[in-house]
Amino acid sequence: MSTVTKRRSFQADHFRKFLVVIDESPEVENALYYAANRMQRSAGSLVMLYVIEPTDYSHWINVRQQQVEEETAKAKALFRLMRRKLNNAGYEGVACEEIVREGQKDEVLRNLIEEDEDIAVLVLGASAEASGPGPLVSALASSGAMGKFPIPITIVPGTLALEEVKGLD
Repeated sequence: MSTVTKRRSFQADHFRKFLVVIDESPEVENALYYAANRMQRSAGSLVMLYVIEPTDYSHWINVRQQQVEEETAKAKALFRLMRRKLNNAGYEGVACEEIVREGQKDEVLRNLIEEDEDIAVLVLGASAEASGPGPLVSALASSGAMGKFPIPITIVPGTLALEEVKGLD
């Protein structure tokens, strides 16, 4: 049985954080709005994580370095876009952290949660498409990782409108 780092989000000098993985999928928005809604009501903060996943070109250092630079610029643009969407939805007062990491998403998620004892919940959006809930939700569910995850995972349906997400708390 693996050891789980004790969460400290409710101790003195700590505060609760909700983690959202940012990418270009449409389901990210509902996860982001849900997490922001919860943080606005509980005075916590939102952690937006963008993961640069490895490619087959990693043995070519120059190509890999260029890919990382491009992905980092893309991450920063996505963070700005998501922050604008939060502001337009009325969540301008929610504190946000922006983190860019390299690696496999599931491993990066676990490492970040292990490092930051204030991260209390992982929030994922489920796709509204008939093809399935989305790649990250599917990967976590099919690998059996959800049952062994160190913090609760909230999955927000992709079919909800912003007003419906705001009413979920």
